[in-house]
This record gives sequence, C-alpha cells and structure tokens, in this order.
Amino acid sequence: MRSMRVHELSENISVLRLDDVTLPPPGPGEVRLRLKACAVNFPDILMVQGKYQFKPELPFAPGMEGAGIVAEVGPGVTALKPGDEVVAGLRIGGFAEEVNIAAENCRPKPPGLSFVKAAAYPAAYLTAYVALIIRGQLKAGETLLVHGSTGGVGMAAVDIGKLWGATVIATSASDEKLKVVKARGADHVINVTGGFRERVKELTGGKGADVIYDPVGGDIFDESVRCIAWNGRLLIIGFTSGRIPSVSVNMPLIKGFSVVGVRAGEYGRRDPEAGRQNIETIDRLAAEGKIDPYVCATFPLERAVDAMRMLQNRQAIGKVVVTMD
Repeated sequence: MRSMRVHELSENISVLRLDDVTLPPPGPGEVRLRLKACAVNFPDILMVQGKYQFKPELPFAPGMEGAGIVAEVGPGVTALKPGDEVVAGLRIGGFAEEVNIAAENCRPKPPGLSFVKAAAYPAAYLTAYVALIIRGQLKAGETLLVHGSTGGVGMAAVDIGKLWGATVIATSASDEKLKVVKARGADHVINVTGGFRERVKELTGGKGADVIYDPVGGDIFDESVRCIAWNGRLLIIGFTSGRIPSVSVNMPLIKGFSVVGVRAGEYGRRDPEAGRQNIETIDRLAAEGKIDPYVCATFPLERAVDAMRMLQNRQAIGKVVVTMD
C-alpha cells in the first residue's frame, strides 16, 4: 500500500515522499483500516518540521484524523468487523491507504457524512465544543467573538455558538473568506486588518463580548482584552500568529474576566468519562445533521504536500482533506 512518509525532519515540508509499504497483520486489539480520507491539521506540518511536542520515530506518515472502512480485525476485537465505516483518531499515519490502529480509537462514522466530511469534523468540533460549552460555559443570548473564524476550528466555533443560541461575531483578515463564514450563519463579520475593538463595542452596545475564542494569539489577544465584557471568558485555543501573548493581571482584575486555557484532547485524557461524553455529543450532532464541516479543497494522496501547503500559506477556508481513492 502507498504512504506519504517523512524520512528526515525539515522546515521544507516537500521532504515527504510516496513509499510502498507492507503492513503487518493487525495485532491484538487492532484493526486494519482502509482509509478513504484524512484531514490536514497544523500539527501535521509542525511534526514534519520537528516543532511539535509529539515527535514520532522516523519514518512516519503524518495525518491525525481520518475516516475509512475496516478491512481486517486483529485478535480480541469484537466491537468492529470488516466492512464497518468508521472515524479514526490516529495521531499519525493518516496519509496512507491503510493503517493498523487500536480498535478503541475508532468509532462509527455518522451516516449522513461523506468520508471526506467525516475526516474533517472530529478535532475541530471537539475543540470548539470543549472550549465554548465545557470551559467557556457559553449561554444562549450571550455574544461570542470568534477569531480565526475562517479556519477549521474557527468555523466549528461559529457553528457551535449558533447552535447554543449565541450572537456570533466572526473575524478574519480576509473579506473574501468572511463572506463564506457569513453565509454559514455568523451574525456579524469583522475584518481585523484595521482593528476590531471599537466595532465589537459598537455591536454590543459598549458592553463587549461575553466569550472570546482565540486560536490566533499575538496582537489579536492583546486587543481582545480591550473589548471583553464584565465576567467574560477569554478562551486560549492556540497561537497561529506565532507570538504567545501575555496579559497584565490588573486587566482581568479590573474587568472581572477569566483567561481560560483549552486543550480538548488533554481534557479527555484527564477525565476519560467526560471526554467520552464530549465525543458522543459531537458525534450525535453530526449524525443529526446539526453540524456540517466546511471542506474547501481535497487532494489525492500523492499531492498531500500541496494540501499541507494550502494550510501553511493561509489559503484554506475551513478544512483541507487528503483522499485515498
């Protein structure tokens, strides 16, 4: 079977190459998954560059979340059978036609989703749900400000915010990308190129946003502190701007807001039962058609580097997916 693998770490992600690989039979508790699609995520790029906290042994195939069909089950596996359509949490290995994976890391594919969309929703929507509902305690009627709203985790936050009855203000530095987010249900959109603080205050009658979802960091975080409401919650998702910001503690004191860190996967590892319930919730929402991941582009396996570059160059809207057919 074919696999796009990294043999040496490099800033230049073109070091990936298409290999022919022979997989061993699935071991105890494992299944062999015939992958149909795998979403591209920023950690995939960071792993190729050796900059991610998890450093797989070389050679490895990137690809953290995929969807496919069970081809074979290993000893002791009873919950799955060949032919089952599943979503898989992979961590690595998804840029391949087949992968052996622990059966416990697979779950049924929501029937209404294609393999492409099934690969695109798990990480983004789990992050948004844990951030907004579990950590941020978002309530109906509150105002939610979503930064980076045109990326995968940002679009998911817009969707979850609307589902929970919030007024959603979405931001980005691209008017063209914001048109897509507005068409998908955001109440207001703001191009942050010239700043956003005054516009947020205007839209909220001077109050500010109750919950701010920030996967960007840097200057976006700094300005967010200036337009958050009393008792607001500023959710730290990541730092795609490249700068990790800081805040003078007198600001949360004076304005009465909380700065809340969000690591959706770690939340589940620390509290497995809560993590299971969170995953069940997003799976149910997907099965009921209440969330619909936006995929802007698909690339065949042999063009996985092009898919990663689209993300790296900030050209993507929503998710980019590698397909194996």
